[in-house]
Amino acid sequence: MGSLSTANVEFCLDVFKELNNNNVGENIFFSPLSLLYALSMILLGARRNSAEQMEKVLHFNQVAESLKWEYKNSSKCSQTGRIHLELGALFSRINQLDSNYTLGLANRLYGTREMTFRQKYLSCSEELYGARLQTVDFEHSPEETRKTINAWVESKTYGKVKNLFAKGTIDPSCVMVLVNVMYFKGQWKNKFQERETIKAPFQLSEGKSVIVEMMYQSGTFKLAFIPEPQMQVLELPYVNNRLSMVILLPVGPAHLKQIEKQLNLKTFQKWTSSSNMVEREVEVHIPRFKLEIKYELNTLLKSLGMTDIFNHIKADLSGISPAKRLYLSKVIHKSYVDVNEEGTEAAAAAGESIGLKRLPIRAQFMANHPFLFFIRHIDTNTILFYGKLASP
Repeated sequence: MGSLSTANVEFCLDVFKELNNNNVGENIFFSPLSLLYALSMILLGARRNSAEQMEKVLHFNQVAESLKWEYKNSSKCSQTGRIHLELGALFSRINQLDSNYTLGLANRLYGTREMTFRQKYLSCSEELYGARLQTVDFEHSPEETRKTINAWVESKTYGKVKNLFAKGTIDPSCVMVLVNVMYFKGQWKNKFQERETIKAPFQLSEGKSVIVEMMYQSGTFKLAFIPEPQMQVLELPYVNNRLSMVILLPVGPAHLKQIEKQLNLKTFQKWTSSSNMVEREVEVHIPRFKLEIKYELNTLLKSLGMTDIFNHIKADLSGISPAKRLYLSKVIHKSYVDVNEEGTEAAAAAGESIGLKRLPIRAQFMANHPFLFFIRHIDTNTILFYGKLASP
């Protein structure tokens, strides 16, 4: 599954860079795993150029090379390609029932009632992704359909994600809509004590500051010091050590923009590698924060190279339906995260070492200015959520 987790990271960084360019100075939060999973449901029925574009954007073209061997499976869906079976296996591994965290993935396709859908696609979508296509009447009941979708998403995210589609966003011309939300709730392995939380300033990029609820604890955590660009990388594990939050914090003269500029698969893997992360006593100061962000991703996915799928003439979704002119109308993605003393609730090699002798006995990790953070599954190194906190 290593190649699949690499695809997850590459896709994540691609999406982040696009969002970052289009939302300068703003908070960013999304779930690359959820998006990867949802778009793969479309890929399951995409053919020819549409499929090739999607595989390239999702970085599955590299994964496919390492999966070219026959998959011994009695299911008729095994012929659809090993990537779909691998994705299902990956999510099952992350979402273990005995885990001390709640992870909910809400993916569903809504298709117009006038369209005939291939039975094989419907059954394989349900078997491989645990998702089914629901037929709705976009043309005659767009508002009723909007409410139906919103109610379903709200129920799947324990009431945290509401009103995914605002009034008027579902119109009669819609043919197919992909809905995609992820929910996560986990407790810190080492909780922050509320009595230690104080009001403190958080420096914003523009030289201004805001007062935040700054949480504090002292304990043993994995911490890396990266010399160029100067930053600290801290890992905060959740209960059971299956998931963790990793924070990339610029220090000294370094600015978050320098980290973002150098951020790619190679640097990301190097900065967060186990060879860099050393367990030590750390005094941790991080703000309590809550984010709820929604994106319509049509333009972003087109800019990454996934163009045909949104074009009613060029789209080839013949694996989903024999009907002509079937295309993807909208990709809406909404994520929610709540980081507090208890934990997090979210909808969604050898490097240069700095001499440890010069460091204080306890390292200080003071997240009182913008930083990047992500929630990952430690065993598979898969990124579930990725974000930038520019302003709590």
